[in-house]
Amino acid sequence: MSSSRHSGIGMTSQRTRLRMVERLRDQGICDEVVLAAMGEVPRHVFVDEALASRAYEDIALPLGFGQTISSPFTVARMTELARGGMDLGRVLDIGTGCGYQAAVLARVAREVYSVERLAPLLAKARRNLREFRLSSVRLRHGDGLLGLPEAAPFDAVVMAAAATHVPPALLDQLAVGGRMVLPMLINREQRLCVIERTTQGYAEKQMDQVKFVPLLPGVE
Repeated sequence: MSSSRHSGIGMTSQRTRLRMVERLRDQGICDEVVLAAMGEVPRHVFVDEALASRAYEDIALPLGFGQTISSPFTVARMTELARGGMDLGRVLDIGTGCGYQAAVLARVAREVYSVERLAPLLAKARRNLREFRLSSVRLRHGDGLLGLPEAAPFDAVVMAAAATHVPPALLDQLAVGGRMVLPMLINREQRLCVIERTTQGYAEKQMDQVKFVPLLPGVE
């Protein structure tokens, strides 16, 4: 991947990226650490070349294999909720996809473990991330429902697929004071939920309406 692909031209330029950041600010993203991360990671690198000119529009884009890259607002919102204004140590990213969310998380956390169930998609994410030399990002082929117990506990868990219930294994792997951000199917609509682990147990808040692919078990 050439450095010119990183910097982009025209609709994929740094200027276009900064316009996206201003739009995110207008949409209510107020965590400056997250906004800076969104400005630093070139989203066009993570989408198919034919779609690169649309990379900074506020839309989800297809990745193949029935998966999508979430809209910039959704990625920023989930990252902001995961941070909760705090510095993050170790983070678990469920559903690597093309690797974009992991790259953004790597700008706001010390370590990122990212799990993807689809081997071909994981291979694509590895290619996308390789040139960034993010030594803090570790990719794993596995079942997101099971998390990554060997790397737990996590300060934050971010899930890019809609669940019908909160996977118990992920709750167990959340550190006290940590936050899980995931889309949940509630009364036939998907809502972004934030679950915080306290010394007394778990506290859950329902947030924005969202649209994600469903969370599936197993690996392929």
